[in-house]
Amino acid sequence: LQKAAQNLKPVVPIKFRISSRTDSGVHALCNSAHLDIQRPPGKPAFQEREIVNCLNHHLKPEPIRILSAYRVTNDFHARFSALSRTYIYRLLMGCAHHSEVPVFERDLCWAPAGGYLNVPAMQDAAQFLLGTHDFSTFRSLNSETPLRSPVRTILQADIQPSSGFLSHHYEYRGLEFWELKFRSRSFLYRQVRRMVGALVEVGQGKLTPHQIKELLEMKDARAFPPHAMAPPSGLFLKSVEY
Repeated sequence: LQKAAQNLKPVVPIKFRISSRTDSGVHALCNSAHLDIQRPPGKPAFQEREIVNCLNHHLKPEPIRILSAYRVTNDFHARFSALSRTYIYRLLMGCAHHSEVPVFERDLCWAPAGGYLNVPAMQDAAQFLLGTHDFSTFRSLNSETPLRSPVRTILQADIQPSSGFLSHHYEYRGLEFWELKFRSRSFLYRQVRRMVGALVEVGQGKLTPHQIKELLEMKDARAFPPHAMAPPSGLFLKSVEY
């Protein structure tokens, strides 16, 4: 992005401030960032459409596109001005083996072992994640852990049926797609992937819905079931709301 932005010929090099970072392997349907552009004296301010067209022209080789641009106030910050962020996790049920994942869905969903999951139990368990809690059990430890409060407020935790890409071509195989949607002002490191992994354990009968509440109350990352974290491939940053 910053390399493409230098083609706008700013007086001062442009630096993008991104709203959210994601783990390697996680996708973004829509992310946001802010930038300051200082033009030479006498040059008019860029129009929003000019910025979009120029950046996309110079981003051609990259798997990223600018969807829109807006002029904002000087105190706007893509990260700190966000009211909430919405993530979606895509699950595929009905696969006895990973080789049964449709080729166009590879690296875009997770097909947990064992085929089908108990979705009503997962939906019951997801309700324990709603609201304001200490999510220490549901975060991975990293360099930021001592600096960041583990308290977060989950505004939405839904599990709904969904359609796959080109799914009408393989409906006869009995595959089912489900989306887990989470919305919060911010999330802890790998919190969504750990919440999804724990809910899948409920769907597989390895945990009861009430044990999700017990995990929350332990407030200890070491209490999280080993190897239960969902892989990054099914996770998408859907939107950032301002």
